[in-house]
Amino acid sequence: EVGAVPRPDNLRTNEFIAPPECPVFEPSWEEFADPFAYINKIRPIAEKTGICKVRPPKGWQPPFACDVDSLHFTPRIQRLNELEAQTRVKLNFLDQIAKFWELQGCTLKIPHVERKILDLYQLNKLVNDEGGFDAVCRERRWSKIALKMGFAPGKAIGSHLRSHYERILYPYNLFQTGANLLKPTLTNDTKDTDYIPHDLPQRQSVQPLETCSVARRAKRMRAEVGCMKTVTEEDCENRPNLRRRMGSYVAKPEPQAGKLCPLAKFSVDQYMCLVCGSGSEEDRLLLCDGCDDSYHTFCLIPPLHDVPKGDWRCPKCLAQECCKPQVAFGFEQAGRDYSLRTFGDMADSFKSDYFNMPVHMVPTELVEKEFWRLVSTIEEDVTVEYGADIASKEFGSGFPIRGGRFQVSPEDEDYLSSGWNLNNMPVMDSSVLTHITADICGMKLPWLYVGMCFSSFCWHIEDHWSYSINYLHWGEPKTWYGVPGYAAEKLEWVMRKLAPELFESQPDLLHQLVTIMNPNTLMNHGVPIYRTNQCSGEFVITFPRAYHSGFNQGFNFAEAVNFCTMDWMPMGRMCVDHYRQLNRYCVFSHDEMVCKMASKADTTMDVALASAVQRDMTVMLQEEDKLRDKVSKMGVQRSQQAEYDLLPDEERQCSKCRTTCYLSALTCPCSPGQLVCLHHAHDLCSCTSSELTLNYRFTMAELYPMMEAVTLRAESYTYWVSHVSDILEAKQDKKKLRSLVVEAEVKRFPQSDLLRQLRTVTLDAEKCAVVAQQLLIGKRQTRYRSGGRKSQSQNLLTVEELRSFVRQLHNLPCSIRQAPLLKDLLTRVDDFQQSSEQLLSDEAPSPVALQGLLDLSLGLDVELPQLALLRERLEQARWLDGVKGASVRPHSLCLDTMRRLIDQGVGLAPHGSVERAMARLQELLTMSEHWEERALRLMEARPRHCVETLVEALQEVASIPAYLPNCLLLKDTVDQAKDWLQEAETLQLGGRIPVLDTLTDLVSRAKAIPVWLDPLARLDSLVFDVQAWKESAAKTFLMKNSAYSLLEVLCPRCEAGTGPQQSKFKRAKDAAQCSERNSARLDCLSDVERALSESKDSASAMATLAEVRQKEMESLLALRASNESKLLLAGDCGALRVCVCHKAPSGAMLQCDLCRDAFHRSCVLGSNQDPLPNQAWVCPQCQLSEKPPLDRVLPLLASLQRIRVRLPEGDALRFLIERTVRWQHRVQQASAEGVAVTTSNQRWASSSPTWAPSPTQETNSMSFYTAHQCIPLQGLSPELEELMVEGFLLQVTLPETQQLYRSLIKLDPRHHHHTDSPFPQHSNGVFCPKKEAVNGKRTKRHMEEESSERKDKAKKPRKKKPKLNKERSQEAKGTSSLTATHSDLSLSDSDEDFTLCAAPWCREPEGKQVNWVQCDGSCQQWFHQVCVGVSAEQAEKEDYICISCTQPDHTRE
Repeated sequence: EVGAVPRPDNLRTNEFIAPPECPVFEPSWEEFADPFAYINKIRPIAEKTGICKVRPPKGWQPPFACDVDSLHFTPRIQRLNELEAQTRVKLNFLDQIAKFWELQGCTLKIPHVERKILDLYQLNKLVNDEGGFDAVCRERRWSKIALKMGFAPGKAIGSHLRSHYERILYPYNLFQTGANLLKPTLTNDTKDTDYIPHDLPQRQSVQPLETCSVARRAKRMRAEVGCMKTVTEEDCENRPNLRRRMGSYVAKPEPQAGKLCPLAKFSVDQYMCLVCGSGSEEDRLLLCDGCDDSYHTFCLIPPLHDVPKGDWRCPKCLAQECCKPQVAFGFEQAGRDYSLRTFGDMADSFKSDYFNMPVHMVPTELVEKEFWRLVSTIEEDVTVEYGADIASKEFGSGFPIRGGRFQVSPEDEDYLSSGWNLNNMPVMDSSVLTHITADICGMKLPWLYVGMCFSSFCWHIEDHWSYSINYLHWGEPKTWYGVPGYAAEKLEWVMRKLAPELFESQPDLLHQLVTIMNPNTLMNHGVPIYRTNQCSGEFVITFPRAYHSGFNQGFNFAEAVNFCTMDWMPMGRMCVDHYRQLNRYCVFSHDEMVCKMASKADTTMDVALASAVQRDMTVMLQEEDKLRDKVSKMGVQRSQQAEYDLLPDEERQCSKCRTTCYLSALTCPCSPGQLVCLHHAHDLCSCTSSELTLNYRFTMAELYPMMEAVTLRAESYTYWVSHVSDILEAKQDKKKLRSLVVEAEVKRFPQSDLLRQLRTVTLDAEKCAVVAQQLLIGKRQTRYRSGGRKSQSQNLLTVEELRSFVRQLHNLPCSIRQAPLLKDLLTRVDDFQQSSEQLLSDEAPSPVALQGLLDLSLGLDVELPQLALLRERLEQARWLDGVKGASVRPHSLCLDTMRRLIDQGVGLAPHGSVERAMARLQELLTMSEHWEERALRLMEARPRHCVETLVEALQEVASIPAYLPNCLLLKDTVDQAKDWLQEAETLQLGGRIPVLDTLTDLVSRAKAIPVWLDPLARLDSLVFDVQAWKESAAKTFLMKNSAYSLLEVLCPRCEAGTGPQQSKFKRAKDAAQCSERNSARLDCLSDVERALSESKDSASAMATLAEVRQKEMESLLALRASNESKLLLAGDCGALRVCVCHKAPSGAMLQCDLCRDAFHRSCVLGSNQDPLPNQAWVCPQCQLSEKPPLDRVLPLLASLQRIRVRLPEGDALRFLIERTVRWQHRVQQASAEGVAVTTSNQRWASSSPTWAPSPTQETNSMSFYTAHQCIPLQGLSPELEELMVEGFLLQVTLPETQQLYRSLIKLDPRHHHHTDSPFPQHSNGVFCPKKEAVNGKRTKRHMEEESSERKDKAKKPRKKKPKLNKERSQEAKGTSSLTATHSDLSLSDSDEDFTLCAAPWCREPEGKQVNWVQCDGSCQQWFHQVCVGVSAEQAEKEDYICISCTQPDHTRE
């Protein structure tokens, strides 16, 4: 039954202070569509307070589907002051004191001190803290104790406290120490209050109904059933204290004859006094109500004069009763069954009677304060009832469900599948609880709660630290208090500190939902607490490990359930470890849930969920592997597989820590039905480890593939999730958020809560950024448009709107570039308003302070109501300050500023300071305008003024305190002129010859400076001379309408070897060449020109040109050999491409003496290219210039040296002349040695090919012949060929060139027999030797002998080898004999680095570098690149196949 004591009229002064409110969220319909996405969105904010309230959108009102008529329940009884931890400690202490005196035959009455009941618990605790009764008396600390108890000093309260302590508490404390009480008497004052013991341990008979297949709360209580005393009706009749309760206690009639033994039924000999051993004077023989022992009243110490009323205990039972440990506290079940209607009638009647007003008129604040007053008092006992933890599976949920009894109308069918329907939320895809197969009441199946006024739910966290959601269907509000998850341990520590006695007997007290503590007490000890009032139709969500409690304001109906999201999984594993330390039951197996989720990883698991499972599974497997290894090292050898997922939880719980085992457990034959987890392997039994058996669900070999499947599912998503979480926690720039959204869309990540949150955050951030940017841009535009006066048409934010917007920016989980600027703006607005109010309250405000406020308002793009009054009072002061400020900053005082200030001053009221300032401004403006015009005239004067004149003018301008652009430009002009003169002087005095580019740049810059510069005319003339020289050189060298530039003609050709060759060949790599070449590339004319321009002196320029000359020679020699072999070995004349027209050869052809290519006479003749008798003929592609004689070229070099200016064309001309002189020297040296002709004759005689022309051979339609005689290459030594080629390359006409050509032509054996005869031809048009020629036969035999001799001397390479370098200095080459024979290249048998070229026309090249190429066909023979016409790049990039491999019929002779 519900009992209540009327509320006192005067509440205590120490009233309850409400904690701050938790956040309240009002989602839109779009956000409300996905509950998990929305909860994940608000989680960063809500988890900081532990709880939050969610108001559904208007119109979301699910029908109430519970069957009101069939719902019957038995509520719990809650006595309010027993709920509060500190109050319960006091009640337990008073019960012990009352029992002590009751067993002594006395009744405890609590004294009053200063008109209030004395707190005996506090008095006892303070005396014990001070050292005990004797110490306090000895040191006279009673006054100190009175002060600590809150009594006013100076009223001798200490003596009263001593008297009460000595009379009531001192005997009890002596008894606790084991001392004998001589005269335990308790004298009471008539004003003392009777204390009725609560007998808390004797009322713990609570057994919750197990209406579900798995009742999670029932598990909690099973451990306590053994220590709870069940009270029967007989006990209630024999023990009236069980019913002693204010408002419900019915006193038992006093015994008529005391506790005397009924002698009529029992013999006297059965009862004897245990003190004297006699059974006489049976009327004075007392029977102990505890042990039935007998004592004479006069044998007791002290003796009793009368028979005590009520129960009496002997000294032995007294000690035993008082030393019993406290048992666990729990709620009682009510004695009657209620329906919703009867419970509601009772609840409304209780509340209206208690507050003496209608229930709907009682303020929630009043109920809240009264609740916390009642739970903290021991003077008033108020009992209420609470219908909690009613299973919805049996009675039906308040939400409609499919297949339920409640018929849903068509318009309400959406509520059946709504995610906010608490029957759907735990089993949605986003909730990991959907992977738990069992229906767990309260977690997967909702629980119903029927409350009344003051009925409460105590401090607790949800099972497995999961989320919970509570929906109030209807009724009066429910008041909630929440603690963030990070402060859970702080709350536990504070409660253990303030009520240690409760935790000693019940270590897991906070898991039993039976204890509350005043939020003000917790907040005073540093625990953050937040509150809210949940009204009907609202949700309250609690977050993982968030302690929460509360009470009901009146009759209401609520429904609650748990759910778990992906982010909960680490917390869930931590909770299991926490339960293991507390030896507490688990509601479900966390490992089993993870394994079931992992089994679906490759099919249906969401990628984000897979990432969370993978992280949790990694921790699980590491721990399991470590534990199994530990058990193995213990000596456990037996193992077997166990299907733990088929067993009920009760049969697979660790007997030590109560944890539900799944992955593994240990069993022993000596303990059937018992097992332990691997954490408590030593706690099963005393048997040896070899007797134990390891039971496992999966082997480690089976577990790791499961995790691998999860990892594969999650790895594409893990990094993205981690990156998003880091950025959201670090509040980074919004651009990174946008990039992550784009990445998710590109990679098609699942539409997870995190992605939706990221999109929402990004959209909010971008919207805020746009608004913030508009605010900042609007601020600047306003400033320059109106000079501080806000446009009337501009819609400005109010200060409160700006403050709200800044708060919104601060709450964003990302940083916005404009946020600090807006926050700074808000700070400055607040400062401005405060300063304005202070300044406007002054009668004579300072102009400086007012001007400062006005300047401050320029940067505040906010509606400020103080500005209008400020402008009215500060108009003159602002103008004067503007003038003063402009004068102080002369560098910013321009003409426009002065004119503007004067225009503004004209409209001001007359004032002496204004007039004086106007006069000064006008004078300064006149002077400034004069000097601005004069400076402009000085710079535009013709002729131009010298530097000295301009410097003198600048000295006069320096004294004007204003910003004059023309004067500053004049100063810059003078500085440029001085710098130019210094540079020109440095150029003239330097020892180096100036480069043309430097000189040209200097002259062009001087022409742009409007100052007379003396050296300019001379430098300009020098540039003109250089240009004239270049024109003269161009006329000397360039042909008419030439496409070549002067530098291109004078320089060696970088690209001489590149022609219309289409086939590319591979080059053997030269390691030495690759490691030594580090210089700049000179692949084209622009590279050469740049190198010449950047060269420091002529010597470096000559070195550059020498390198280009070397490349020219190499590439041209390769081109000659390629063209020669092409004409000699072509298999099909029709496929051959020659001439500038790239067509097949036919008829009379001309062969170029330089590039050795063939040309149709019709394509090249008639354009100054006609061949002359006994003269070399060069094709149009090789003829670059007019080739003037040397005597016309030398004056050009002399004139350039007189100009003394370096330019690329001059360096090229100098190199050309030096090259020409060196070539002439080499020709003269070769002629002087006198061996060239003889050697050449012998070579031709022995090695000329046998394809000499024969007039008797027939020709066909594909035949062609040469119309001009060329020097053959086959009998020509490399030195003579190189000498002849370089002579053709010289862009100067020399007599030595024609002499050398005629000498070589005369030495040709063919010269004596055939002149301008056609080439011998095969039927297919290929050059071939004459079979009947005698000389050809001799030549063939000689080459065969020579070839065999070479083969005998040289070792053939076994594999492709790199390019062979033959180091020989250039000077030695120039002075060596031009008659080198084959013996020069002969190789020793021991030298493996050299071999012979397989080409019959080998030219035996020499030099620093000789490049080789190996045939990639079947023969794999080696050739000189120059002998087969292959360049270095072609050898590197393409395969080369020799003529023997491509034409097996061909015979190399």
